[in-house]
Amino acid sequence: MQLDLIVDNARIRTGDPARPHARRLGVWRGLVVGVDEELDGLTARERLDARGRTVVAGFNDAHAHSVWFGQSMLDVDLEHATSTEEVYRLVRARADELIPGAWVTCTGYDPGHLTGPEPDRDGLDAAANGRPVLIRHNTGHAFTVSGAVLYMAGISEQVMQQPEGGHIHVDEHDRPTGLLEETAMSLVQRLLHPESHEHIGECLQRASAEYAAEGITSVTDAGIAGGWIGHSTLEFGAYQRARAQGLLKTRFQTMVTLDALHPVEGHTDDGAQVTLDAGVRTGVGDEWLQIGPTKVFTDGAMLGATAAMTQDYCHGPHGSGYLQGDPGEMRRASLAAAGAGWSLAMHAIGDAALDFSLDVIEEARERFGRPAMPHRVEHGGVVRDDQIERMAALGVVMATQPNFISAFGDSVEERIGAARVPLSYPAGRLLRAGLVLPGSSDRPVAGGRPLNVVQDFVLRRTETGRVYGREDRITVEQALHAYTVGSAEATGWGGRKGRLVAGQLADFAVLSEDPREVPSEEIADLEVVATAVGGEFVHGGL
Repeated sequence: MQLDLIVDNARIRTGDPARPHARRLGVWRGLVVGVDEELDGLTARERLDARGRTVVAGFNDAHAHSVWFGQSMLDVDLEHATSTEEVYRLVRARADELIPGAWVTCTGYDPGHLTGPEPDRDGLDAAANGRPVLIRHNTGHAFTVSGAVLYMAGISEQVMQQPEGGHIHVDEHDRPTGLLEETAMSLVQRLLHPESHEHIGECLQRASAEYAAEGITSVTDAGIAGGWIGHSTLEFGAYQRARAQGLLKTRFQTMVTLDALHPVEGHTDDGAQVTLDAGVRTGVGDEWLQIGPTKVFTDGAMLGATAAMTQDYCHGPHGSGYLQGDPGEMRRASLAAAGAGWSLAMHAIGDAALDFSLDVIEEARERFGRPAMPHRVEHGGVVRDDQIERMAALGVVMATQPNFISAFGDSVEERIGAARVPLSYPAGRLLRAGLVLPGSSDRPVAGGRPLNVVQDFVLRRTETGRVYGREDRITVEQALHAYTVGSAEATGWGGRKGRLVAGQLADFAVLSEDPREVPSEEIADLEVVATAVGGEFVHGGL
């Protein structure tokens, strides 16, 4: 038997508790066939010397937004803007490059990083010389737009009614300022959607290339085809097209948003189901492209104080935040989807939203049994200990993002107060309760390079270097496990990827050093020398 590849002279972290280390790795037809003496007597078409470098299973980001991430590479980057004047200058520079009427689209905007007032509709109109301007906030839960966009969206000079689950901000004269939150964003998105397969493919190609350079081999995209996070009702088809064209270097799982599902009539014995046509549901696809859970948005964002809390924010316009829809309707639609075979992924940042989400998941489990892929809750901005106990009892996975702490932890603390910081973005508490902890980033809301996020899991330091929730720190070993085995289990691929053992997918990353053997503050500085998916190198090489 001749293998496709043998990697020699490596420091392999297998992820197998029974055999955590190895020096040789064999690959055949995209799978690991064995390590060390299991390869004795076998030859390979290609044999590579790792020269003592560290090899780990490929990183798996269990919650990201790849089209949005790729799109952000084309937009005006406002991540480092610290004043309104700087925002206007960057908008003006891009507007000067465009033909009349073309949109100026911006990304990475964090109003918490500005000194002084925020940009508004009139200032954006002036900076862009009347061109439409769209600024995507880094949370993904708000837009700031120019007056030209408000006019195109049909938002009048006097707002007579606010949208359910969203907010159009107005000034002291009740005139819209250009700030739109949550469901109000859809008034603008419908002007730009649907986006073409070609554009979506270009965005995926850019994102996938960046993933490969960072050692990421699998990604779950948390919301496609609908809602304020989708790009086209045909979005999964765009993924298929990009895959067929060879644009993707990454395995993708996609969450279809709940509002993209609809009642489908079958046999009277089956009843009406809320799903996709033909009964397509969670699990369709293969190891390269698959449909995962349905994404359910229950509340908003912490920075905008729109996430639904059981207690008020320390400051903000919305008291304790709010749910994005009528609770009864959200519950009915979620349970109808679960009844049709969909796993649920409930966006729940505030603890009130998490209470609601766990109620829905518990009822779904009671009525329809354990799903083929785990039910999930996303983010966990504030999570009480009793909620962690409940998640453990229900077998729920929580995907939380420690990179939010290094990106804007100080800003979050200003909104929720020091007393709730120990409840925020848990990790150690989840592991101690026996829950599966995946690695994820919510990119491009915050930076998503896995080695950086691993460092954030370990250090939990805010943008100013303060420790945020010390009790939820985890070890480097636990963080690497989360980004490999944990993410595989969270996405229904436990036992098939995440470890470098015989029979699992041969997805791996080659690192310049072992993250466990360098100071924790230097993990993010390590180099990803090469990345392989199915034993084929998609970045670098040996």
